[in-house]
Amino acid sequence: MIYRCVMEQVLKIKGEESKWDIRHKVWDYIEDQNLANFPRPVHNRIPNFKGATLACNRLIDLGKFRSSRVVKVNPDRPQEQARFIALHAGKKLLVPTPRLKTGLFNKIVPPKGATNQELRVCSTSQGVKEFSVPIGLNDNVHVDLVVVGSVAVSEKGYRIGKGEGFADMEYAMMACMGAVCESSVVITIVHDCQVMEIPETLIEGHDLTVDFILTPSRIIKTECKRPKPQGIIWSKLDTEVLKKIPILKKLRSIQQEAEKDVTLKTPPAGEDENESSQESCQSNIQRELKRESHWQHGHLVSKGDQRGRFKSVFPKSPVSTIYLGDIPSRLRVSELKTLLREHEAVPLRIIWQGAQHRAFLHYADSTRAEHALRALQKLSVHGSTMRVECVRSGATDGTGQKEEPSED
Repeated sequence: MIYRCVMEQVLKIKGEESKWDIRHKVWDYIEDQNLANFPRPVHNRIPNFKGATLACNRLIDLGKFRSSRVVKVNPDRPQEQARFIALHAGKKLLVPTPRLKTGLFNKIVPPKGATNQELRVCSTSQGVKEFSVPIGLNDNVHVDLVVVGSVAVSEKGYRIGKGEGFADMEYAMMACMGAVCESSVVITIVHDCQVMEIPETLIEGHDLTVDFILTPSRIIKTECKRPKPQGIIWSKLDTEVLKKIPILKKLRSIQQEAEKDVTLKTPPAGEDENESSQESCQSNIQRELKRESHWQHGHLVSKGDQRGRFKSVFPKSPVSTIYLGDIPSRLRVSELKTLLREHEAVPLRIIWQGAQHRAFLHYADSTRAEHALRALQKLSVHGSTMRVECVRSGATDGTGQKEEPSED
């Protein structure tokens, strides 16, 4: 039964707002209205909203859930009841491997003859660790129903997550494995205030859309017409992502053997010719930073005047630099990194000076820096447009000293 009562949307989205503006509007509202349970604050999380158990219980009313055999549920706290319902109904329950570091997902294996209390334990984050076994990329598995969390979602099925892209990546990887198909159903479980109009222009080809929305008060069938990810868009990934998510590297090798196009986005200059040298250089930089400096209040603080030493660590000639100014005080480094990924402007490294509301992005060559400059123009975050300018050659040395952008 579909409960689609008409409700006035609490949060309104302006046409020029970005995904990050929408995320923070939702997070701020949930905190201000005290609509969340532990963990708090909800910022940078899938909110554990009050009424999550009631919303999860609506799964039982869905024929798509009752007919499913294999269900994948995200590991966040507000979906804990959904995991219990799946186990209680005798479904095979899969959960994503945390941050995809060691694999794609694990299967929950409750004790034989488990009581309801034991099934509830298996549904918790600790239970997921204790009662699960890994599922390999080569295992033949078909997922009938996928439950994901969201920060915001529209009745058209457009979804915005917390900004790390793991739900999108997980689904794309399952598509590569043949674990999902057109008949696979995607459900998100949210508070009513998280349902709002989201401009279609914000939704990209790799973004996961949803078929059903469950809230404490209703079930919404979205009738979404946009296709879900059909696989990994390798041309949007670089070698850095493969290092962070090792399972991606393995999946790429499998697809390469199957003669699929797995060409990555153009790596930083010189990486394709001498990747090991480039990695070694970056490792040396990180070691030097740890040795000579420490992080304090969100920006780099040198131990004494290390200007001369840092000049040898950060050579002037091979890098081009972008200056970001007028950075909102609420913006975190993790959010900035996500924004850069979304705009395909990932630098070799970031000099973050949050207290001064600025950052410096180092690129391998002028071509990549110019691309980033174009991509980041008029970048708006939290309702504020940041300054994006080129820095004069050699003006940045990573010491945390004042660095000025060019006036060109």
